[in-house]
Amino acid sequence: MNLVIVESPAKAKTIEKYLGKEFKVLASYGHVRDLPPKELGIDVGNEFTPDYVIDVKSKKVLSEIKKADANSEVLYLATDLDREGEAISWHILKALKLKNDNPRVKRIVFNEITKSAIEKAIKNPRILDMDLVDAQQARRILDRLFGYKLSPLLWKKVKSGLSAGRVQSVAVRLVADREKEIKAFKPEEFWVLGANLSKEKDEKIFAAFLIEADGEAIKKLDIKTKAQADTIEKGLKDASYKVLNVDKVESLRKPPAPFTTSTLQMEASRKLGFSAKQTMRLAQSLYEDGHISYMRTDSTNLSGEAVTAIRKTIKSEYGDKYLPESEQKYQTKTKRAQEAHEAIRPTHFENQTAGNDAREERLYSLIWKRVVASQMSEARFDVTTVFIEAKAAKKYKFVVKGEILTFDGFIRVYTEGQDEEVEETVNNIPEMAVGDPLDFHSLIKDQKFTEPPKRYTEAMLVKKMESLGIGRPSTYAPTLSTIQDRGYVTLDEKKFFPTEIGMIVNDLLVEHFADVVDYQFTAKMEDDLDEVASGEKKWVPLITEFYDPFIKNIKDKEKSLVKDEIMKPEMLKEKCPECGELLMVRHGRFGKFVACSAYPKCKYSRPLEEKGGEVANDKGKLESVAKAETQKCDKCGGTMILKEGRFGQFLACENYPKCKNTKTIVQSSGIKCPDCEKGEVIQRRTKKGRVFWGCSNYPECKYASWEDPKKPKSDKIEEPEETEELEGEEEEKKE
Repeated sequence: MNLVIVESPAKAKTIEKYLGKEFKVLASYGHVRDLPPKELGIDVGNEFTPDYVIDVKSKKVLSEIKKADANSEVLYLATDLDREGEAISWHILKALKLKNDNPRVKRIVFNEITKSAIEKAIKNPRILDMDLVDAQQARRILDRLFGYKLSPLLWKKVKSGLSAGRVQSVAVRLVADREKEIKAFKPEEFWVLGANLSKEKDEKIFAAFLIEADGEAIKKLDIKTKAQADTIEKGLKDASYKVLNVDKVESLRKPPAPFTTSTLQMEASRKLGFSAKQTMRLAQSLYEDGHISYMRTDSTNLSGEAVTAIRKTIKSEYGDKYLPESEQKYQTKTKRAQEAHEAIRPTHFENQTAGNDAREERLYSLIWKRVVASQMSEARFDVTTVFIEAKAAKKYKFVVKGEILTFDGFIRVYTEGQDEEVEETVNNIPEMAVGDPLDFHSLIKDQKFTEPPKRYTEAMLVKKMESLGIGRPSTYAPTLSTIQDRGYVTLDEKKFFPTEIGMIVNDLLVEHFADVVDYQFTAKMEDDLDEVASGEKKWVPLITEFYDPFIKNIKDKEKSLVKDEIMKPEMLKEKCPECGELLMVRHGRFGKFVACSAYPKCKYSRPLEEKGGEVANDKGKLESVAKAETQKCDKCGGTMILKEGRFGQFLACENYPKCKNTKTIVQSSGIKCPDCEKGEVIQRRTKKGRVFWGCSNYPECKYASWEDPKKPKSDKIEEPEETEELEGEEEEKKE
């Protein structure tokens, strides 16, 4: 018997279909070893040696793997083909106490989960690539050091619960810098002048725009005032219009390249409205079920077999005229792309639909169309540019452009989405020849103002991070989720806005840790990690070069930074009801609150806002409230006031600490309990603050679930991602 180890049970199930009875396939459920969750886990003084531990869940998994391995002839490590997959295989070997050069240990990789790919991989095994393992370890250790060393400084000098991350903090900076650009932007007035014309009175009217006045070119922003526009308007009075010149050219438009991880996330956001995290989760499922190739890639390459299959599909589905003479080739834009990988593509091109639900099917369809279109013929357009003379006291020149699609080519299957609105080109102008007179209908005189830079959407932010070389394909989705979860940014109408605390933390890091949140520094670190992966650099000197100045700066800032200078309180005109001094808004551990400026002599404080909502009584049943202050404590009769805690808002008795009665504000799903059908499924928390969903009819009904009932259930295990260390919560508790 031969043993094959993969990451997830879904992947194991798919692979088992293709292997015979002599193979047993087991899942490791991701990493079986990792840095400890409650401590740094890195011996800084001993060349940053990591202290890997095995958690309870992994011990059970390893026990099963060890038992199966004891009876196996060959151990095939079939984890993913990237650095993370290589590291998972290495951790499995270490946990099994096996060496890399053991003749019965084989490392196999494949880009897709198909019978032919798996059989080919088994025939071509190799040993573990320790350069890839070292690169993954270096990233993990760098991110742990960054998060665990810098986050405590934020807790002390800003507020508790904050975090810093090597890629996360730079992503927040991008959003914050864009917001500063928008606030600093000053709109500039300009005017656009044109003429509504037609070839003859009864023909379709088209718009032509002014580009020259009496031999002087007029560009955008040149006409700055209404007075200037009025002067030109007067000059055009009673002008006669005729065609001055006609330029006709054929334009070819090449299809877009197949998807990489980042472009898939961008396009799924634009066209399907999926978040980056959702896109990767759905793509993971499609990959594990054998429908698409590996979805973490920065290469636009396609294998010869894939190109042959695509060209066959194009010919059968759309005909010879849509099939170019030779394959379309694309240059990968990302300088660190791993060319051995392929772009994201279907494994079987005859299947135009695949997936377990509607969302997976929509994503699969997007992938299928994109990669098929990438090998189709170019679209062809006839582009006509007509220059028009308006003759009055002065001579004026206008221009109008027309674009007519003469052959749709790849557009028949796929058109790429846009991040921003694109001005439409006039595409229906009449045939005109030099000297043709034109009829004037009306003047176009529009006042316009320059617009500030656009706020980032998810697609735009991923595109920007990729262009700067920040992060890897696998880090984009978790990074975008984290900066929202940590309260640094919000996503409103699909655009990122920095929060107040996000701006404060960003300003602190930019001023006092400029090197480590610098765009070029972060990009260079990715280059350095790539050099570790290729064997050109050693990981210990790389981390030493980063860590020594980094930790020195943290120690210096612990002494020099003053919290009240960073979190400046806001003075109010209202006076304290207890001592008469002015009140102020301060930043506390759980958000803003109102406090007396005479603190600590006067300890009066209250929440900044008091909102209504739903509260759960001691039995977890819903109580509807209009305002927090109208609720009476059912233990002492005092007023229940709204407070902000580590795990969200709650009601607490005003007589605390004498009376410690509290009520948790809960969220209702609006869904009936599936067990008793009497209560509603509401959001609740464990004693440690973890969110779960339970019946409002508790304790009569003890229904409970970790899964949000409003979201579809899934038995898929997400692949481990190259995530950065973000918090160090246990260290925070010690503080």
